[in-house]
Amino acid sequence: MHPTVVERELELRLVLAPGHSVPVAALLGYRTDDPYAVHITFHIDSDRPVHWTFARELLVEGVFRPCGHGDVRVWPAKAGGRSVVLMALSSPGGDALLQAPAAQVSAWLERTLRVVPPGSEGGQPGLDDGLAELLAR
Repeated sequence: MHPTVVERELELRLVLAPGHSVPVAALLGYRTDDPYAVHITFHIDSDRPVHWTFARELLVEGVFRPCGHGDVRVWPAKAGGRSVVLMALSSPGGDALLQAPAAQVSAWLERTLRVVPPGSEGGQPGLDDGLAELLAR
């Protein structure tokens, strides 16, 4: 059985300073074989894209109110009169503040929630088998 994949390409803004940002192409990804996580791939001016993975629940909550701490923080905001979702990402390689259109992120999240409703992540086919295989090693 193949996992269901929900993807969405969109343009984010990398905030460099207050009032100054640059566009960054990104791909939001969700897979039923990794039901608790969202994956974001940023296509920046380099040979390799940058990948981030964090809890889907964090992004869902961050659309409505500030949440997260440490490496990933997400919160709603307004920019130029539009609703946006801000994501602050921190790693040993540096920090980034990204701005995403709230309507597009919300629409994509709704698609993921229809595929795997909140609270049913543990019941996805193959998850128990994968966990058992991992623990057997």
